[in-house]
Amino acid sequence: MTYRLFLCVIALPSLGWGQRPVAPLPPVVLTPVQRQQLDSGVATLDRILGELGAKGADASLVADVAIFHKAGRALQENPDEFFVPEDVPKHLAMIEQGVTRGQDLLAGRSPWITQPARRLHGYVSALDGSVQPYGLRVPASYDGSKPVRLYVWLHGREQRLTEAAFLDRAQRATPSTSNPADEGQIQLDVYGRWNGIAYHWAGEADVFEAIAAVRARYKIDPQRILLRGFSMGGCGAWHIALHHPGFFAAAEIGAGTWPSRSQLPGFPAYQEGPLRIYENINDWSLNAFNLPIAGHGGENETGTSSIPPPPPGTKARGQLESSLHVRAQLEKEGFPSTGDPFDLRVPGTPARFFISKNTGHGTGPEVRQKLDSFLKEHGDRGLVSADHIRFVTFTTRYPHSGWVSVEHLAKHYQRAEVNARRLEGGRRYEVTTRNITRLTLLETGSASTLAIDGQTLPVKPAAALTIEKTNGRWAMAKPVKGLHKSHALQGPIDDAFLNPFLLVRPTGQPWNQAAHEQALRLLARFDRLYAKGLRAHPRVKDDKDVTADDIAKYNLVLFGDPGSNRWIAKTQGKTPLRWTRQQVSLGAQRYSAADHLPALVYPNPLAPQRYVVINSGMTIEDREYRGEYGMPRLGDYAILRVKAQEEWPEVVTAGLFSETWQLVP
Repeated sequence: MTYRLFLCVIALPSLGWGQRPVAPLPPVVLTPVQRQQLDSGVATLDRILGELGAKGADASLVADVAIFHKAGRALQENPDEFFVPEDVPKHLAMIEQGVTRGQDLLAGRSPWITQPARRLHGYVSALDGSVQPYGLRVPASYDGSKPVRLYVWLHGREQRLTEAAFLDRAQRATPSTSNPADEGQIQLDVYGRWNGIAYHWAGEADVFEAIAAVRARYKIDPQRILLRGFSMGGCGAWHIALHHPGFFAAAEIGAGTWPSRSQLPGFPAYQEGPLRIYENINDWSLNAFNLPIAGHGGENETGTSSIPPPPPGTKARGQLESSLHVRAQLEKEGFPSTGDPFDLRVPGTPARFFISKNTGHGTGPEVRQKLDSFLKEHGDRGLVSADHIRFVTFTTRYPHSGWVSVEHLAKHYQRAEVNARRLEGGRRYEVTTRNITRLTLLETGSASTLAIDGQTLPVKPAAALTIEKTNGRWAMAKPVKGLHKSHALQGPIDDAFLNPFLLVRPTGQPWNQAAHEQALRLLARFDRLYAKGLRAHPRVKDDKDVTADDIAKYNLVLFGDPGSNRWIAKTQGKTPLRWTRQQVSLGAQRYSAADHLPALVYPNPLAPQRYVVINSGMTIEDREYRGEYGMPRLGDYAILRVKAQEEWPEVVTAGLFSETWQLVP
């Protein structure tokens, strides 16, 4: 049987959802002198970085120089990213600033690390090996003598925010009603891969890597990290806050589109399931039970409210709809809002919802004051180990809230829930679950009794207790035998690109030339889209150069076939895939190897705590690299039919593996 890939037919602006399309500007063409300035500056930085490497200079300081080099290389590669004439002198000035930094560092100086107010730093991303910039707003009171709180700011959609533009902007003071009151905090301005899928995928990794980079260089109180975002940043903040409710002390979230594509009928299961993770804030709203969230927006907000947009004639309140929908879902969960419609509390949770009167896409001064009070209150309080946790998840990719960790699900992409109470100073626990088969409770050093789903288990005090459900009964967990979908090893294919990965290029003799060339086009497509949309060329090696260390460190992304790629050959017989020169087989389905390729994600047989991916980069559509949401299109596996000269092949069939990584008939 042949299956057609379901593509949701929705009119989406090419510049990104949540923003009206604007007329393209005429291209800016560098003069020969300007081009020479750019090339010379990048070449000089290239030489300086080589010298710094040879000297063994401090890696974090080298990254502070490398961000300027990366900005220049990106402009060389994408000259269309000089959007308006005034970009040219500003961006060239950034390259010159990088040269000055590099020369200072060669001389043993690094004055930028102590400059007042605004600072620019960089870090090397473990995800893909790229250098990424971030900005800091450092208060005059900071002297490094004691830990301070950290505000993490996610910017809104900006169509011209190249690396060079970010470096320029992050150094300048920008008075705004969105700026919070000074509570002695450092504020981290996350670059987030430009508009990189609105802090999803690599953009999500960017948030946490940037936080880690700041914590490595500044004295930050890990109990007082607070998340902030507005517009596209609000979209990202909803996603990150509700999926990581135990990480932040609080979250201030303004506006942001909310997705409804996951509510539409007609998606095959392998697409509909993952949509509930990456595109749906509504289903995750209960996680505000343990995370203080202040959702807000303007009374007269007019921006696009949802993806897809509401039907013509439907009354909508723009991006204020995000907080309205989360609030409505909390009411369905049993937590109705009370109070002034412009200033609502949600009894039983720490959530707050504000509306700025007579305000469009922004924040009014009265609400800004209330948000400042909210941030101060929870920044003063910090993270609290709550005695009552309510937590919802749909995947083991997002398993944690406080002292609760979901290890295995009965069924991925269906609602899994934990309602856990810690009583008598931690001696007794009462837990109810749904759709969970393995669970860990942390901070259980005083535990003696655990009541779960109608059972009572005697337990011994320990730092962590892991229990498992077999045939409907809970017991203390035994070591896991065999494969099971678990944290960061549950698919779909795109999930492999949320942790460090390595693309592996084939160098051997292919079995079938047409299929081999399609595999190479898939590799080239992913490199092109990732570089443009997520601001990095992924790390890549020839198969003959892959080392044991690479296998231990990275999710391996293998292109080719068992003849051309030695590592695909080594997986033969160790996954549900069967592949010969004549035939590609998944279960009972068989396809001609001459014009078909398999694509799949699976625990790597050579390193079971990592993935192996075959013949696929991220599977989202090209345009979604610059949108708010990216939909995984292939699930855990697919069979692809070769399309001559085309980057994206025809999808013949696709699906999801079972909870034990077996092929489902």
